[in-house]
Amino acid sequence: MLYIATRSVAQGRSAGIVSALGIHAGVLVHILAAALGISALIAASVLAFSLLKFAGAAYLIYLGIRTFLTQSETFEVKAAEKTKLRAIFYQGLINNVLNPKAILFFLAFLPQFIDPTRGNVSSQIVFLGLIMILINLPIDLSIGFLGGVASQWLKQRQGVQRFGKWVTGSVFIGLGIATALTGSRK
Repeated sequence: MLYIATRSVAQGRSAGIVSALGIHAGVLVHILAAALGISALIAASVLAFSLLKFAGAAYLIYLGIRTFLTQSETFEVKAAEKTKLRAIFYQGLINNVLNPKAILFFLAFLPQFIDPTRGNVSSQIVFLGLIMILINLPIDLSIGFLGGVASQWLKQRQGVQRFGKWVTGSVFIGLGIATALTGSRK
């Protein structure tokens, strides 16, 4: 949610909404991986889990540094930036796919609701994952929309605009550092 809010405040409603769609495309990847058992393999391998965790952390830190280095001092989304919505979608997707906490969610939380006596386990995982998307996607889209509204308000305040760029970059870097430092495995 924080990624979507930050993206929409920094780049407008469209960026926030597209980020939410990218994040949920990443959830679809996790659903498929869980249904195929790939998530269990990654979680069981300390090396694979660590590589995924640090790749995700590095990616978030990269986004933060890139935010600091942009030339724009405002939140204004220029016409040329609107064509980058595809890139924003893929950044949301990558952000979620590289999130080891998402893998652990599908391994720790969803299995509690799986009943092997009621049919194919993979089908149950897919069904529950899709229910999760149906519940969370409207919430995340609302965050993207409301962040865009906040962005419009912030555009009218010059002093806040420069500060917002640094807050956005700091949030991404902070999320990256938190990802790198949490969830360590023995």
